[in-house]
Amino acid sequence: MSPRNRDLALATSWFAADQLSKLAAERWLEAPLPLLPGCLRLALSHNTGAMFGMLADASEPWRSLLLTLLPLAAIAAIGVLLLRAPAADRRARVALALILGGAAGNLLDRVARGYVVDFIDVYWAYEPLAGRLVRWFGTYRWPTFNLADTGLTCGAALLLFEALRPRSAHRSDHASLPD
Repeated sequence: MSPRNRDLALATSWFAADQLSKLAAERWLEAPLPLLPGCLRLALSHNTGAMFGMLADASEPWRSLLLTLLPLAAIAAIGVLLLRAPAADRRARVALALILGGAAGNLLDRVARGYVVDFIDVYWAYEPLAGRLVRWFGTYRWPTFNLADTGLTCGAALLLFEALRPRSAHRSDHASLPD
């Protein structure tokens, strides 16, 4: 399988897993479902804003316009970067594919539903750490998220890792190699 086909398969698989998990959450999560009591549960929520609920209180039509056009432009840019990425840059290609699949998943939610389905709820309910988290960050809970957000975050972290990773002096330039 060519690198481009692998990239497309990863982005498509991540997108599909995200959409299936959101359908399952909307269908079966009537009440929060503890997975690890005191720190992880599945709890359905609808996010009309951007990441972490930013812009949720912005007025229409600007909120919808911003939260549709900006991700659409980002998806196009990521697609171009992915097509141009050298085959040898495997980590960068995986990162871009995860970001592409996640961005497409959240954009589809926003266009089809008017909100993004979130359902993964991470928190720390045990003292004394919960008290410290509240003092430091104002909460002991991470904003509820989904698989698309996970792909976006892991992809961005992997890109950052790649950008900061030292390159060996004898590494050849693979930019001119065809896929």
